[in-house]
Amino acid sequence: MLEYNEITVHKVIIFEGEPYEVLTSHVFRKQQRKPVNATKLRNLMSGRVVEYSFHVSDKAEEADIEKRQVKFLYTNKGEFWFCEINDPSKRFQLSPDMIGDAKQFMKPNMLVDVRIFEEKIFGVELPIKMDLVVKEAAPGVKGDTAKGGTKQVTLETGAIINAPLFVNEGDVLRINTTTGDYVERVSNK
Repeated sequence: MLEYNEITVHKVIIFEGEPYEVLTSHVFRKQQRKPVNATKLRNLMSGRVVEYSFHVSDKAEEADIEKRQVKFLYTNKGEFWFCEINDPSKRFQLSPDMIGDAKQFMKPNMLVDVRIFEEKIFGVELPIKMDLVVKEAAPGVKGDTAKGGTKQVTLETGAIINAPLFVNEGDVLRINTTTGDYVERVSNK
């Protein structure tokens, strides 16, 4: 059981009988009143976001989330297909809503973690940093730093990100998958 002030960002708790991920958490005290933890929670099954204030006397149960590694096979007409690592015949499909922002960085045949609660898959987790090849990049123009010295590039997965002007087509970039930001150039062609 978690105390009211232990309900912090990225924790997964049982709230109203379902798993919720804590998006924001702020413990504060108003004048002479007891402290309160104002949180924003996202239902992991439906995606619904709610705001709730936990008081000093409140406790929350931490959800028992299991992680399992699976192989992402391919996407076809908005359907994302996966299989178990040791048994390719056990294929299953996940909706784009369940995958979230991770879908823009997934490559065919890569290993990903799925998050499971009570035998139901509710999300996909990628490694925090991934190396991806630049498929399209406009040429950088010398002196064009009015926009902060960045340009938009398209990665091999189809994701469009902002990268420095020196990035060219064929370069391998390290990308932060949680924020979608450029981290560094790993190698150039």
